[in-house]
Amino acid sequence: MENNSINSPFRYAGGKFYARKLILSQIPKHSIYIEPFAGGGSIFFAKEKIENNTLNDLDEELINTYLIIRDYPNELIAFLKKGFFKDKTIPKELISSVKINEPLPASKELHRFFKLDFLPKNDIERAGRWFYLNRTSYSGIMNFQNMYFGYGDKYSMQPKNWARNIIRTNQKLQGVNLTTLDFEEIIDNADDNSFLFIDPPYFNADQDKFYQCPFLKQDHFRLLNCLKRNTDRLNLFVTYDNVDEIREMYSWMTEMHDKEWNYCIQRTDDQKDKTDKKGERYKGKELFLLNYKSD
Repeated sequence: MENNSINSPFRYAGGKFYARKLILSQIPKHSIYIEPFAGGGSIFFAKEKIENNTLNDLDEELINTYLIIRDYPNELIAFLKKGFFKDKTIPKELISSVKINEPLPASKELHRFFKLDFLPKNDIERAGRWFYLNRTSYSGIMNFQNMYFGYGDKYSMQPKNWARNIIRTNQKLQGVNLTTLDFEEIIDNADDNSFLFIDPPYFNADQDKFYQCPFLKQDHFRLLNCLKRNTDRLNLFVTYDNVDEIREMYSWMTEMHDKEWNYCIQRTDDQKDKTDKKGERYKGKELFLLNYKSD
């Protein structure tokens, strides 16, 4: 089960779910796998698991949720059921229609409660709150200022399936190293011949709208210099927005590929606009930058 290809447990803005096949086709053989910007981890969960894996991200709430899924999956599943709150903080009227052992419903009212009112007392409750908000927020945006309810039974993972999702994710995360370090520390200290899949925030985008940890222009140049000084000893696969600045900055890479893929923004109930949005098809357009010869 640990080697099965599965979907990411999270919705994540900028994730590579729809580009998985394109990316997997250009990954070389490797014995050490590292993601300095793990996010939703779509590539790790899609690829065959090897012996040595590291997922890193500065977002402490995200990594805490990964850790709880890896180490305490049953406790997290229990938190996401009505029984956990039988004598606790959720107003009874928000879950009155749910049986004691049933999962919490995906509702605007509960979304608002967990976003604004719930105060977690420990890491399991932190993870439960984060997981609930992530699965019910529009596009998985976890920046509280831009986080709105975005769930639809036809297009989102239903709460009845959350426990199964957590269990299969738990199995794939066994033995995986989970860290919250700056990317330079992760890259500079990677063992020789490691393979790194590097998916930083876009160069020309306002990342403050989507993520808890901002990535500034100077961070993009820090990343550039860090990769340059490590390129002779590591295998690097970098994905970036397809813009002239990135083409110039990374002209030293061995290969540069223009890639496109189709994706769909699914119809969800958007709390901000009070509208039901129909799915629309878009094209993802990015640069794949490799410091090795691909097949």
